[in-house]
Amino acid sequence: MILGIGTDIVQMIRIEKALQRNGFLERTYTGEEQRLIAGRPVCAAGNFAVKESVAKAFGTGFSCISLQEIEVLRKESGEPYVNLYGAAAQRFAEQKGSRIHVSISNEKEYAIAYVILERADD
Repeated sequence: MILGIGTDIVQMIRIEKALQRNGFLERTYTGEEQRLIAGRPVCAAGNFAVKESVAKAFGTGFSCISLQEIEVLRKESGEPYVNLYGAAAQRFAEQKGSRIHVSISNEKEYAIAYVILERADD
C-alpha cells in the first residue's frame, strides 16, 4: 500500500552555490553523505532532491523533520537508498512503513527525484 509519494526538481547551480556557503554541507548532509558527495555537486543536488521528495511524501515538508534525518546513499550498483533517523524514522514507523522506493535523475542543469513510501499489506 502506498503511504505517500513525493517529487522534487533542483537547479544544479543552486546547490553548487549553496555548497560554497559556510555550514550548508554540514547542516544538510550526514557524514556518510558528505563522503559520498565529496566534490560532486551533481550527487549533492540529487540527494537534496530526494530529501525534499521524502518530506513531501510524508505530507509534512520540513516542519516536523530535518534534512539530517533523511540520509541518501548508494549501493555498489549505484542504486540510491534512504535511511531515516530521529523524527523521520519515528513517523515512518508510526505509519507502519516498510519500504522507500527512490529514483534520481539528472540533466545538465537539473536533478530530479521521485520517492514512494510503502507499507506492507497486513
